Amino acid sequence: MLPKRARMDSIRGPIANGPLQSRPLVALLDGRDCTVEMPILKDVATVAFCDAQSTSEIHEKVLNEAVGALMWHTIILTKEDLEKFKALRIIVRIGSGVDNIDVKAAGELGIAVCNVPGYGVEEVADTTLCLILNLYRRTYWLANMVRDGKKFTGPEQVREAAAGCARIRGDTLGIVGLGRIGSAVALRAKAFGFTVIFYDPYLPDGIEKSLGLTRVYTLQDLLFQSDCVSLHCSLNEHNHHLINEFTIKQMRPGAFLVNTARGGLVDDEALAAALKQGRIRAAALDVHENEPFNVFQGPLKDALNLLCTPHAAFYSDASAQELREMAASEIRRAIVGRIPDCLRNCVNKDYFLAGSGTGGGPIAGAPPATYSSEGMNGGYYSGTQAAHSTTAVHEPPAIPPQPAPQPSNPQPPISLPPINTSDPANHQMKQESSDVH
Repeated sequence: MLPKRARMDSIRGPIANGPLQSRPLVALLDGRDCTVEMPILKDVATVAFCDAQSTSEIHEKVLNEAVGALMWHTIILTKEDLEKFKALRIIVRIGSGVDNIDVKAAGELGIAVCNVPGYGVEEVADTTLCLILNLYRRTYWLANMVRDGKKFTGPEQVREAAAGCARIRGDTLGIVGLGRIGSAVALRAKAFGFTVIFYDPYLPDGIEKSLGLTRVYTLQDLLFQSDCVSLHCSLNEHNHHLINEFTIKQMRPGAFLVNTARGGLVDDEALAAALKQGRIRAAALDVHENEPFNVFQGPLKDALNLLCTPHAAFYSDASAQELREMAASEIRRAIVGRIPDCLRNCVNKDYFLAGSGTGGGPIAGAPPATYSSEGMNGGYYSGTQAAHSTTAVHEPPAIPPQPAPQPSNPQPPISLPPINTSDPANHQMKQESSDVH
């Protein structure tokens, strides 16, 4: 009996050279718009979109043939989900967080998982400062009062409406996680007069000196010293509900809380109780444990002094374009290069290589002799071939046509439409259906 790795390698072998129609299939799992990705991938891959909320909604052809997948944050890929894909070699998360993918299982299956950590840093940092300023100056609440027709006829009315407004200069901002965004927030906050401290156990000594910040070495110290706490760490099994009933009691009474990182970092029930009791003066959340956030449901539905936005901190017209271009470019590198060596942001390389027993190559774990050093497809898609004129997923004809010049307006990617599962004749094309930072 072959060991598990050998069996997976035999399943996930390289794509053989062939006619233009048999080139690799790349699927956008949980979206419909491929207009940004198509110009980057059209000459090396066939692109389709699934618009699925779970793998049970993904067409069997994608499950059987897709070698690359792009995904937002609406779909979740567990080990069982990943095992449904028979040819998948790379997943690129269109965003920075990968908590909706079992990256360890993917690595063990020979699937590289990549993210796009460099996009939207400025946007998230700017949004974080915007939320902090709203909490301190209560701009959001005051603007809503004016919109609702409240009359401010004198200083007494202003004092009553603006009660809780705080001075920024001299207050301490505590940042949990000093990565790209945390660092950008820290530098912006200093300009407003904050004393900035941070907690990040994964950074080497000396970072604080280069940025002019104060470092604390326990979360308890940060919570105890901070007038405002801002979360900028990734979500994992160790920090789920990092802000909970116990840690909230370690915060200064009347402190502010901001979360633009991951919703699962905050226990909503504990936060709602703390807002009601006034232990946390006000909070601003761009991310939520259950998204899309419903203001009429859940423990936060009646919470006071809560400002919620719809997981939009990352967005600007420029950052959205940049994000999608970077994600598609990573897929392209995987197709024409060597996995994982050619990838810029492979987050599971340790699992990938540890499970493979090899030091690299296009697909770790496969017999080295089966792969060309020129790329995942033996160098066939080197970028010099004419672009495929259709993006529909289809079977190649018996006699492959000659490559044609790329039309100036290529046909957009088409969906693999939902199939009515009540019709037994459709069961071969569509599995029965069962879920977005």
